Amino acid sequence: MEMKPKYNPNEVESGRYQKWLDQGLFKAGQDESKETYTIVIPPPNVTGRLHLGHAWDTTLQDMITRMKRMQGYDTLYLPGMDHAGIATQAKVEAKMQEQGISRHDIGRDKFMEKAWDWKEEYASFIREQWAKLGLGLDYSRERFTLDEGLSKAVKKVFVDMYNKGLIYRGERIINWDPKARTALSDIEVIHEDVEGKFYHFKYPYADGDGYIEIATTRPETMLGDTAIVVNPDDARYQDVIGKYVTLPIVGRKLPVIADDYVDMEFGSGAMKVTPAHDPNDFEIGNRHDLERIVVMDESGCMNDKADKYEGMDRFECRKQLVKDLEDEGLVIKIESHMHSVGHSERSGAIVEPYLSTQWFVKMKPLAERSLNNQDTDERIEFVPPRFEKTFARWMNEIRDWTISRQLWWGHQIPAWYHNETNELYVSETPPEDIENWTQDPDVLDTWFSSALWPFSTLGWPDEDSADYKRFYPTNVLVTGYDIIFFWVARMIFQGLEFTNQKPFNDVLLHGLVRAEDGRKMSKSLGNGVDPMDVIDEYGADSLRYFLATGSSPGHDLRYSTEKVESVWNFINKIWNAARFSLMNIGEDFKYEDIDLSGELSLADKWILTRLNETIQTVTDLSDKYEFGEVGRNLYNFIWDEFCDWYIEMSKIPMNGDDEARKQTTRSLLSYTLDQIMRMLHPFMPFVTEHIWQNLPHQGDSIVTASWPKVDTSLQFEDSKTTMEHLVEIIKAVRQSRLEVDTPLSKEIPIRIQAKDDNVKAVLNDNRDYIERFCNPNELVIDTDVEIPEKAMTSVVTAGEVILPLEGLIDMDKERKRLEKELEKWQKELDRVENKLANENFVNKAPEKIIQAERDKQKDYQEKYDGVKSRIEQLNV
Repeated sequence: MEMKPKYNPNEVESGRYQKWLDQGLFKAGQDESKETYTIVIPPPNVTGRLHLGHAWDTTLQDMITRMKRMQGYDTLYLPGMDHAGIATQAKVEAKMQEQGISRHDIGRDKFMEKAWDWKEEYASFIREQWAKLGLGLDYSRERFTLDEGLSKAVKKVFVDMYNKGLIYRGERIINWDPKARTALSDIEVIHEDVEGKFYHFKYPYADGDGYIEIATTRPETMLGDTAIVVNPDDARYQDVIGKYVTLPIVGRKLPVIADDYVDMEFGSGAMKVTPAHDPNDFEIGNRHDLERIVVMDESGCMNDKADKYEGMDRFECRKQLVKDLEDEGLVIKIESHMHSVGHSERSGAIVEPYLSTQWFVKMKPLAERSLNNQDTDERIEFVPPRFEKTFARWMNEIRDWTISRQLWWGHQIPAWYHNETNELYVSETPPEDIENWTQDPDVLDTWFSSALWPFSTLGWPDEDSADYKRFYPTNVLVTGYDIIFFWVARMIFQGLEFTNQKPFNDVLLHGLVRAEDGRKMSKSLGNGVDPMDVIDEYGADSLRYFLATGSSPGHDLRYSTEKVESVWNFINKIWNAARFSLMNIGEDFKYEDIDLSGELSLADKWILTRLNETIQTVTDLSDKYEFGEVGRNLYNFIWDEFCDWYIEMSKIPMNGDDEARKQTTRSLLSYTLDQIMRMLHPFMPFVTEHIWQNLPHQGDSIVTASWPKVDTSLQFEDSKTTMEHLVEIIKAVRQSRLEVDTPLSKEIPIRIQAKDDNVKAVLNDNRDYIERFCNPNELVIDTDVEIPEKAMTSVVTAGEVILPLEGLIDMDKERKRLEKELEKWQKELDRVENKLANENFVNKAPEKIIQAERDKQKDYQEKYDGVKSRIEQLNV
């Protein structure tokens, strides 16, 4: 395959994904001798195109599954989408509204046809975006939360939970969205601080003598009041408990009752009770057998129980009611008041606490089982661990889950009511005499079906399903921390309840993608970024690497075009290194020609040793999901060590006459580049495939190539120390040349005073590297060399580098430079000495880490002493 002089992501990525699909490389279940590894995609809603958050989420999943596939697992990355009840219905209805029609004009069946058309259109957009991102999905197993198999699972779960007493139908105060005209669960309500009013009214005693002061933020609900409640211990009201007040405007008599719920210290110590429009009042009403009067309809307008305000919008009613009360002299005062007001997550409407007959899940037993599971060997690991506390706190505080929704798009509740007796029939199948029954028109909350996603997608409730038996439980769930409540918790309690197993071993949580300034991306701010536009400009590999390495687990990610561009530069560096290597490897060199058993140079031994260390580090960190650290290690190894040092050093044998050394270098370039491509592949699938196809390789695709393993026969520990000495010497010479404006092309004398005979021997054995990279006209390496007065000196670990540059050096500047150098080593010494003096560090850190600090201390001390000695010489 052609490798042009400049990396062009569009050319590299074009057509590659389809080739992978045609080869069936992502299809699971082809070798049942392998251990399985499963990730189910968090199903995106079929409401629109994917955003950067989706790109981040799926990139992490794809990286993990690509790595596991290479490690020899039978890997399933299962795709699918969510019907997203309220959100999709709202989109479809908005589109119909533009055409001047409503769902009620065309009926349920026709509306469902339009919703399915919408689903097909947006599902195709989503698949195109998955392809552009390069996701290794097994499309033969793609699922949808409204497909036939998932519908079967949903019906079974509903019926089983009903029969166990875990699902019930009852009248409760629920969160009502008057715009979407549907119930909402607690977590679909977004609370925002809003400046409102606190209204203080007089409720006159029925006997005509005095009044009780009542305060409320929602005057319109007073039309449904059925009592006044005070604390039984409140001395102010002992004489009035049992008396009656008159409800203003309406004239209804309300009893004054006593209940411990009332806070005597708050306001007047007396509360109005509206059982049909407040959850706390509902409970008080239950305890005292109070009537429940609903004064609004489903659209938020006042109904026939609202007296003269019937037909008014709730907020218009509020204004008029307050005016009428003022006219009657019943308003004591009106105060400004900041309070938390619930808004519908989907429609933005102010949520109304509303008495309604709905279906509920009894959460306490399910939550307890989920929490207890965390104390067993079958516990689910949260990454980062702190989010387990978030999960536990919510489970401990959970209320019963409202699961019915007044929508058409979704799983219709499998319950029927007899047309004459109103008998309730709950079953997975309709009653035989269906003509005598009417099915409940409501559908289930979207999260009810997506809570079953890890097992319903694999064939459950058929427990003999081959996929369910083989791929469940799944290995890791990757998702954002913002849906722990919505989705993660629900999958856990439903998985435990219906499969008696945890649905996944680990939960890897990431944060939100934010704009570069840290603000949340939103349409209103105009700071959103379309991931497909980024791919068009910089390529999928650049975006993926940035997303995967830009933060640590559990933290938010700030999007930065500059950083994506820097990744493109990194890939271009890799591209150029590959082109150079391939030109030197030659077209005739085959995979079987790779031979690392011959005589290896220092550079060969060093790069192989560092390759082994990088393989080990990358594998270990990947298993801990620390992809930011993986990226940092790969970048340092590839850019700093392989590209900047090894490739440059490989030019020495490749430009020489020793054919055996040339062949060994070809082997080293082939082997190292091959291993680098394999490690990078999960991050950058497209460019690594392209380069790998040009390398001498085994197999059809890097997708199914084996993951690199540490080869201890290619570990040469001594090479690291020697190479560190050489690199430090070369950098010191280059820095000194820079400071006296002497280009590398100009030959200069170089003397190296080695700190001992062993270092002297090693440096002399490898003097060709110093000559190649420092360009000396004279190179002396000894344990005792003459240091001219006018010379630049650099203290290094191996000893001292002396550049006799008479005529080029300003000795005052040289003294200042050395004094600055001395200051630097003093700071490093202070830092490491403080660390070693810290008992906590010494007692808790692994011995390997402590020893590394001691080695640094010794090295810094030697450098400090060397610089100090040179300053003293100059001052003589």
